[in-house]
Amino acid sequence: MIPNDIPTVTRRSVLKTTAAAGAAAATGAAFSGSALAQDADLQSWFEGVSNYDGVVDKTGQSEVTVEVGVEANNGPYGFGPAAIRVDPGTTVTWEWVEGSHNVAAEDGSFESELTNETGFTFTQTFQEEGVTRYACTPHKTMGMKGAVVVGDVDVGASSSSGSSEDSGSSSQQVDFEGWFEGVENFDGVVDKTGNSEVTVEVGTDANGGPYGFGPAAIRVDPGTTVTFEWVNGTHNVVAEDGSYESELTNESGFTFTQTYDSEGISKYYCNPHRTMGMKGAVVVGSGGSASNSGGGGGGGLTNSDIGVLAFAGALVGGLLSPFALRAKKSSSSPSNRR
Repeated sequence: MIPNDIPTVTRRSVLKTTAAAGAAAATGAAFSGSALAQDADLQSWFEGVSNYDGVVDKTGQSEVTVEVGVEANNGPYGFGPAAIRVDPGTTVTWEWVEGSHNVAAEDGSFESELTNETGFTFTQTFQEEGVTRYACTPHKTMGMKGAVVVGDVDVGASSSSGSSEDSGSSSQQVDFEGWFEGVENFDGVVDKTGNSEVTVEVGTDANGGPYGFGPAAIRVDPGTTVTFEWVNGTHNVVAEDGSYESELTNESGFTFTQTYDSEGISKYYCNPHRTMGMKGAVVVGSGGSASNSGGGGGGGLTNSDIGVLAFAGALVGGLLSPFALRAKKSSSSPSNRR
């Protein structure tokens, strides 16, 4: 006889539990697949666009400016930044810097006039979550394209607000602990994951002269090799923790490489120009413990992770529970009592 306080485990109850977990896993996979599809769609839009460097996060700002006619695609044929993320209700102002261009939404929802007037502006307020792709009509085939990601739409690559050192989406935040304070060209973490080799320019125009790393902050996968390439001025690349240091040189085209194998944040600077704001950072993977202390660092579980874990937990629990109950029943029998 089975005591009343021990629940009866049946094959039906085990199957119910496993089926529920399987449904959770399927739901997670569906969300993951949707996100991947959106990511692939945005990547295809920017195929061949030389200045697309990931999605720059401008959330937290009510007004954002995008330059029209920045140097890209072999001339003044770029939007800068090419892709931004904003909050719903944000007003984006496009400001002409060089060339004859317009701003035309791919879905036809807005279009500016075609003009070559430097300083001309065109504004658009984005109220609804989603992705708006746009282009310069005369130069679209040359790669003059842009995108505005509104809200929490998952497009894979993201980075942070230039006014804050928290970077990325809510699951990809990085706390740089004031490292980029006063660094003029820090415009968030540019996502370079998926690339085995990445180039950072040394001596880009920033901080009052050729005193910038471009991009200032990048995110890469563990095992990625970063090549620092000199473009202007006398500089070096020195890790804040002393783990690497290049020579000091003014040779244009000189390169220095470093492979980042472990997750974490590697901060670096140019020694002669550090006080001028010539600083950079490489975020490897989720950013390790430093990233987690900043509010997540990519360590959160995805929907598919949760589904898989739920399925695995339920399956293991379903398989082991009859044995656990049998052992409990055996220990409760009179023959085992003293």
